[in-house]
Amino acid sequence: MLATNIKKLRKEQHLSQEELARKADITYSTLIKIESGLNKNPTLETLAKIAAAFGVKLDKLVGR
Repeated sequence: MLATNIKKLRKEQHLSQEELARKADITYSTLIKIESGLNKNPTLETLAKIAAAFGVKLDKLVGR
């Protein structure tokens, strides 16, 4: 669900994976692993950075 939500939000905001990684100040490889589902438990700090880059709350990012 997390991977799907991130991908959906990224596409809604017309961001490439590279652009989102840069905007969230995380590595491109970290974002790829999260979006592909390889990293199912990213750190809270990483999730907070992604949520901030999207301008949403963590709840929306994780699908609550």
